[in-house]
Formats: sequence, C-alpha cells, structure tokens
Amino acid sequence: MSAPMAWPLIKLLPQKTNLTFVKFARLMALISATLVVASLIGVFKPGLNLGIDFKGGSVMEVSTAPRAVDLTKVRSTLEAQGLGDVQVQSFGSPDRALVRFQTPAGGDPGVTLTNVKTALKQSLGDPVQFINPSAVGPKVSGELFRSGVLALVLAVGLMFLYIWFRFEPQFGLGAVAGLLHDLILTFGFIVLFKIEFSLNTVAALLTVIGYSMNDTVVVFDRLRENLRKYKKMPLKDVIDLSINEIVSRTIITGVTAIMALTGLAIFGGDALFGFSVVMIFGIAVGTYSSIYVGAPIILLWGVKRGEEEATPIKLGAASRP
Repeated sequence: MSAPMAWPLIKLLPQKTNLTFVKFARLMALISATLVVASLIGVFKPGLNLGIDFKGGSVMEVSTAPRAVDLTKVRSTLEAQGLGDVQVQSFGSPDRALVRFQTPAGGDPGVTLTNVKTALKQSLGDPVQFINPSAVGPKVSGELFRSGVLALVLAVGLMFLYIWFRFEPQFGLGAVAGLLHDLILTFGFIVLFKIEFSLNTVAALLTVIGYSMNDTVVVFDRLRENLRKYKKMPLKDVIDLSINEIVSRTIITGVTAIMALTGLAIFGGDALFGFSVVMIFGIAVGTYSSIYVGAPIILLWGVKRGEEEATPIKLGAASRP
C-alpha cells in the first residue's frame, strides 16, 4: 500500500527558522506605540460609527419581490420623514433592501416604525414586505453600549487572571498588554474604515480577544519550556528560539482562519461583512502582538529560571549569533 501523498505546498514552509525577532523589537515597539496613540485619538475624534443598536432607531429588510427594489425611492421616502441618519443598501438580492433610520428626538420608536412602513407602502406600491423589523430606544441603546464595553473589560480582566495563575505575573502583564494593543488597534481599524459599531462588532472583538490569548499562550508555553531547558542561555536568545519554534504553526493557523473569514466576508452579505473584516484584522494583529508585544515585555522585566533570575535586557540589544 503506497503512502498518502503529502500536500505539496506545505513544503514551501521551512521546518526550522532562525529569525532574530528580538533584534527588531525596539522598532516594532515604536511603530505599535504610534499606532495605538493614533487609534485612541480616532476613537474620540472623529469617533465610532455607532449602529442602531447603540444610538437608537430602527432596522428592517424591505422586499419587493419579484421586482427589483428602487433604492433611490426608498431613500427619498425615508428622508422625507425627517428621520436624521438614514441608511439604505441592497441586501442579498436585487429585490431586497436593508434600511436603518434614527428615531426623531422625543419620538416613540414603535410609532416611527409604523409610520415608515405606511410611507414605504404608498411609495413603492404592492407587493412590498417588511422582514425582521426591530426598534431600539435611546435608553436601551445606551444600556447596550455600556454592556458591550463592560463585556470587553471583563474579558481582558479574566484573561489577565488566567495567565497570571498559569504562568507568572510578568507573563500576565505581557498578555494583557498584547490584548489591549490588539483591541485598541482594532478600534482604530473600525474608525479608519468607518465600519458600523454594532453588537456584531462587539462579538467580533470578543472573538479577537480569545484568538489573541490563544496565540499568546502558545508562545508563552514554548518560552516557559525553553527557559527550563536552557537555563544558561541569554533571555533574548531563548525568546528568539521559542518564537522560531512555533512561527510556522502560528502562520498556518492564522492563514486558515483568515481564508474562512474571507469567504464569510464575500458571501455572508452586508450583515456579516463588518464582523468578518474586523476578525481578519484582529487575527493578523493578534499574531503580531504575540511576537512583538507580549514577549518583549518579558524581556524588559526579566523572568526567574529555577534558582537564577534572568536580568532584564535592553530592547535595542542585538541577539547573539
């Protein structure tokens, strides 16, 4: 019986690498710090593009099957109602549109939604259907926003406790620094491309936190093993060795996830597009932070190895050959 054929493309990845990651840690830290500051500024000005979930309003699908929906007529009808922020876009097929609109100040979301349905029926004529209509009041949207932010804060805190108990305090600090780095840069990405910040986006951010932590744990596990194995080796060299040993696995895992999410972004429709692209960016930046955020903090702080303690090393120092 012949042996199964190996996937030819896997041979393109080297089985063993000898890259000097620590050598560029100082430059990468400067780039990361600049991007983090820019992202924080962007969150406050111009700010997040809050969706209906967080600023109040209504959302529904409008179907005029079997004929194509007239997006221009839908938009003009909604704008004539004085609804403030109005969004109309094709949804899945030519006979469907997704509409979002704000509730006027002091207005009742349910009454506004009923008035919009009546106006659209008169404007578009029969047949017209309204699918999955939902209204969110300002009070509820504010509570949802606070709950979403609280969920992100709790997720980061719990991840810190997990790493602290599993490893050592400096590992926990490195992991949390990496998580905050990933979250802030992902927020910057959302602001830069004006992606709607909704409950779907919060779900994507929570998933990014989980993926980033998983990647960090893989790096830290290998680093801890090598710290016990090579007690006389300088800390910077142990970090380089550990990252080189897992870099192929990390790349394969990341690329696989990004391929699946790319398909979701292309074929999942507008409802899942924002979720997918946020996840793709988060996975890419999470892989980067595991190498150039979490590990360098351990390098700065130092870590105990048995009865000896590795002294902190300046990031600008070059690796030993």
